[in-house]
Amino acid sequence: MQKSSQHCGQKIAIVGTTGSGKTTLARKIAQQLQVIHIELDALHWEKNWTVAADEVFRERVTQALSGDRWVVDGNYSQVRDIIWSQADTILFLDYSFWLVMGRLLRRTLRRSWLQEELWNGNREDFKLSFFSQDSIILWMLRTHHQNRKKYPLLFQQPKYSHLSVVHLKFPQMTDEWLRNCKH
Repeated sequence: MQKSSQHCGQKIAIVGTTGSGKTTLARKIAQQLQVIHIELDALHWEKNWTVAADEVFRERVTQALSGDRWVVDGNYSQVRDIIWSQADTILFLDYSFWLVMGRLLRRTLRRSWLQEELWNGNREDFKLSFFSQDSIILWMLRTHHQNRKKYPLLFQQPKYSHLSVVHLKFPQMTDEWLRNCKH
């Protein structure tokens, strides 16, 4: 990791397992660099946890990325081609299972308890979050190991060779990258 200030990119995509801190980091980057923050979950989820149709989701993402400088967070494969073809930098939050699980449990408990509105009126609740087949906890359990293997392979594909990939394995690495980030 560089110690002096570094150029961070103009169009940054953040990927990583559910609960790794993608949105939190994206908000910090957007504020620090004075760029727009695009949260893919907000474009993907309709009211009552209904998934937007792929063509609607893709159009929303295309419109959201129309600016010259942005940071986007999320892992949706159905829009990866749109985002990654325009991005110049990818941040891969590749944290340990236990760190991510702890963050996800705390976040999910807080959101469920406080009934925080997420996107389009949707809220997490205890039953959905912990005791259903659609549980965000189960999703993390299913995808954490897969993501750690999938993303490095995707980064090696020739169509993504234009991307500057920053592989962040520990929160301290992420904090250092953010401290040194300039535009």
